[in-house]
Amino acid sequence: MIHINIGSNLDSKYGTKFKNISIAINLLIGLKLKIKKISNFYETPSYPNKKLPKFANIGLLAEYNFSYTKLIKEISFIEKKIGRVKSKKNDPRVCDIDIIDFNGLIKVNKLLKLPHPRSHSRNFVLYPIKEIDPKWIHPIFKKNVDFLINQLSQNSRIEITRLRKSVII
Repeated sequence: MIHINIGSNLDSKYGTKFKNISIAINLLIGLKLKIKKISNFYETPSYPNKKLPKFANIGLLAEYNFSYTKLIKEISFIEKKIGRVKSKKNDPRVCDIDIIDFNGLIKVNKLLKLPHPRSHSRNFVLYPIKEIDPKWIHPIFKKNVDFLINQLSQNSRIEITRLRKSVII
Protein backbone atom coordinates (compact mmCIF):
# COMPACT_ATOMS: atom_id res chain seq x y z
CA MET A 1 0.00 0.00 0.00
CA ILE A 2 1.03 3.56 -0.61
CA HIS A 3 0.67 6.42 1.85
CA ILE A 4 0.46 9.95 0.50
CA ASN A 5 0.06 13.16 2.46
CA ILE A 6 -1.39 16.30 0.88
CA GLY A 7 -1.21 19.70 2.53
CA SER A 8 -2.07 23.32 1.77
CA ASN A 9 -2.06 26.60 3.66
CA LEU A 10 -2.82 29.08 0.90
CA ASP A 11 -5.79 29.72 -1.33
CA SER A 12 -5.28 29.28 -5.07
CA LYS A 13 -7.13 30.25 -8.22
CA TYR A 14 -9.29 27.16 -7.51
CA GLY A 15 -10.37 28.26 -4.05
CA THR A 16 -9.50 27.49 -0.44
CA LYS A 17 -6.76 25.25 0.92
CA PHE A 18 -9.44 22.54 1.34
CA LYS A 19 -10.45 22.87 -2.31
CA ASN A 20 -6.78 22.63 -3.37
CA ILE A 21 -6.47 19.29 -1.58
CA SER A 22 -9.71 17.97 -3.12
CA ILE A 23 -8.53 18.97 -6.60
CA ALA A 24 -5.16 17.27 -6.01
CA ILE A 25 -6.92 14.03 -5.04
CA ASN A 26 -9.16 14.14 -8.10
CA LEU A 27 -6.13 14.71 -10.34
CA LEU A 28 -4.33 11.76 -8.70
CA ILE A 29 -7.36 9.56 -9.33
CA GLY A 30 -7.29 10.67 -12.97
CA LEU A 31 -3.69 9.45 -13.17
CA LYS A 32 -4.65 5.92 -12.11
CA LEU A 33 -3.98 6.16 -8.36
CA LYS A 34 -6.54 3.84 -6.73
CA ILE A 35 -7.65 5.48 -3.49
CA LYS A 36 -8.59 3.00 -0.77
CA LYS A 37 -9.08 5.42 2.15
CA ILE A 38 -8.94 9.16 2.78
CA SER A 39 -8.51 10.64 6.24
CA ASN A 40 -10.42 13.60 7.58
CA PHE A 41 -8.72 16.97 7.31
CA TYR A 42 -6.22 17.83 10.05
CA GLU A 43 -5.13 21.36 10.85
CA THR A 44 -1.75 22.35 12.28
CA PRO A 45 0.15 25.59 12.79
CA SER A 46 2.78 26.49 10.19
CA TYR A 47 6.28 25.48 11.14
CA PRO A 48 8.55 27.08 12.21
CA ASN A 49 6.70 30.41 11.89
CA LYS A 50 3.35 29.88 13.60
CA LYS A 51 2.20 33.34 12.48
CA LEU A 52 1.77 32.07 8.92
CA PRO A 53 -1.57 30.53 7.87
CA LYS A 54 -2.41 27.13 9.37
CA PHE A 55 -1.99 24.02 7.25
CA ALA A 56 -4.73 21.61 6.29
CA ASN A 57 -3.51 18.06 5.62
CA ILE A 58 -5.04 14.74 4.70
CA GLY A 59 -3.63 11.24 4.34
CA LEU A 60 -4.38 8.82 1.52
CA LEU A 61 -4.06 5.06 1.45
CA ALA A 62 -3.79 3.95 -2.17
CA GLU A 63 -2.62 1.43 -4.70
CA TYR A 64 -0.63 2.28 -7.81
CA ASN A 65 0.40 -0.11 -10.57
CA PHE A 66 3.32 1.95 -11.83
CA SER A 67 6.72 2.94 -10.43
CA TYR A 68 7.40 5.46 -7.70
CA THR A 69 9.39 7.49 -10.26
CA LYS A 70 6.30 7.83 -12.46
CA LEU A 71 4.22 8.79 -9.42
CA ILE A 72 6.67 11.46 -8.24
CA LYS A 73 6.68 13.03 -11.73
CA GLU A 74 2.88 13.07 -11.79
CA ILE A 75 2.79 14.59 -8.29
CA SER A 76 5.14 17.38 -9.39
CA PHE A 77 2.86 18.09 -12.38
CA ILE A 78 -0.22 18.24 -10.11
CA GLU A 79 1.46 20.60 -7.62
CA LYS A 80 2.37 22.97 -10.46
CA LYS A 81 -1.09 22.72 -12.03
CA ILE A 82 -2.70 23.80 -8.75
CA GLY A 83 -0.26 26.70 -8.54
CA ARG A 84 2.67 25.63 -6.41
CA VAL A 85 5.79 27.67 -6.92
CA LYS A 86 8.93 26.23 -5.39
CA SER A 87 10.25 28.65 -2.81
CA LYS A 88 12.12 28.58 0.48
CA LYS A 89 11.73 25.61 2.77
CA ASN A 90 8.68 25.91 5.07
CA ASP A 91 7.16 28.81 3.08
CA PRO A 92 3.38 28.81 2.65
CA ARG A 93 2.17 26.82 -0.35
CA VAL A 94 -1.01 26.07 -2.24
CA CYS A 95 -0.23 22.37 -2.61
CA ASP A 96 2.32 19.99 -1.17
CA ILE A 97 2.06 16.28 -2.00
CA ASP A 98 4.46 13.84 -0.35
CA ILE A 99 4.86 10.11 -0.82
CA ILE A 100 5.22 8.87 2.75
CA ASP A 101 5.51 5.13 2.06
CA PHE A 102 5.55 3.34 -1.29
CA ASN A 103 4.81 -0.33 -0.59
CA GLY A 104 7.46 -0.45 2.16
CA LEU A 105 10.22 0.45 -0.30
CA ILE A 106 13.42 1.89 1.14
CA LYS A 107 15.09 4.10 -1.45
CA VAL A 108 17.37 7.13 -1.50
CA ASN A 109 18.19 8.92 -4.73
CA LYS A 110 18.16 12.41 -6.27
CA LEU A 111 14.42 12.18 -6.96
CA LEU A 112 13.20 11.34 -3.46
CA LYS A 113 13.75 9.40 -0.24
CA LEU A 114 11.45 6.54 0.72
CA PRO A 115 9.98 6.33 3.20
CA HIS A 116 9.68 10.09 3.65
CA PRO A 117 12.67 11.02 5.87
CA ARG A 118 10.65 13.03 8.42
CA SER A 119 7.41 11.05 8.37
CA HIS A 120 8.07 9.50 11.77
CA SER A 121 8.27 12.91 13.47
CA ARG A 122 5.37 14.80 11.86
CA ASN A 123 2.01 14.94 13.58
CA PHE A 124 0.23 15.88 10.34
CA VAL A 125 1.50 12.66 8.76
CA LEU A 126 1.07 10.27 11.67
CA TYR A 127 -2.46 11.17 12.79
CA PRO A 128 -4.01 10.72 9.33
CA ILE A 129 -2.16 7.40 8.98
CA LYS A 130 -3.50 6.27 12.36
CA GLU A 131 -7.02 7.08 11.15
CA ILE A 132 -6.82 5.22 7.82
CA ASP A 133 -4.23 2.48 8.51
CA PRO A 134 -3.84 1.96 12.29
CA LYS A 135 -1.63 -1.12 11.81
CA TRP A 136 0.93 0.70 9.63
CA ILE A 137 4.57 -0.02 10.48
CA HIS A 138 7.38 2.36 9.51
CA PRO A 139 9.56 0.52 6.93
CA ILE A 140 12.89 1.56 8.48
CA PHE A 141 12.18 1.87 12.20
CA LYS A 142 9.85 -1.15 12.29
CA LYS A 143 7.63 0.73 14.76
CA ASN A 144 3.86 1.08 14.50
CA VAL A 145 2.06 4.38 14.15
CA ASP A 146 0.91 4.43 17.80
CA PHE A 147 4.50 4.08 19.01
CA LEU A 148 5.62 6.91 16.71
CA ILE A 149 2.81 9.20 17.86
CA ASN A 150 3.81 8.54 21.47
CA GLN A 151 7.34 9.67 20.61
CA LEU A 152 6.09 13.09 19.50
CA SER A 153 6.46 15.97 21.94
CA GLN A 154 3.45 16.83 24.06
CA ASN A 155 3.14 20.11 22.16
CA SER A 156 3.14 18.32 18.82
CA ARG A 157 0.37 16.00 20.04
CA ILE A 158 -1.90 18.83 21.20
CA GLU A 159 -1.39 21.37 18.40
CA ILE A 160 -3.07 19.18 15.77
CA THR A 161 -6.83 19.29 15.28
CA ARG A 162 -8.89 16.71 13.43
CA LEU A 163 -11.52 18.69 11.58
CA ARG A 164 -15.04 17.45 11.06
CA LYS A 165 -14.57 18.05 7.38
CA SER A 166 -14.08 15.47 4.66
CA VAL A 167 -12.62 15.64 1.20
CA ILE A 168 -15.03 16.10 -1.68
CA ILE A 169 -14.21 13.89 -4.67
